Amino acid sequence: MCSSAKPSPDAFMVNLRLEMPIARKIKLLLRNSGTKIVKLQNCCGHPGEPGC
Repeated sequence: MCSSAKPSPDAFMVNLRLEMPIARKIKLLLRNSGTKIVKLQNCCGHPGEPGC
């Protein structure tokens, strides 16, 4: 799982630089960000993916 630390902008940018198709990257970004917002958490449960 993820740590309880607050998300950092650096980690966010590193996760966005992953090599994968842009459509998949956007899908993961929206899904993971949505999960964090709905659950009111700092982590979506998928560390290393865009948006987490």
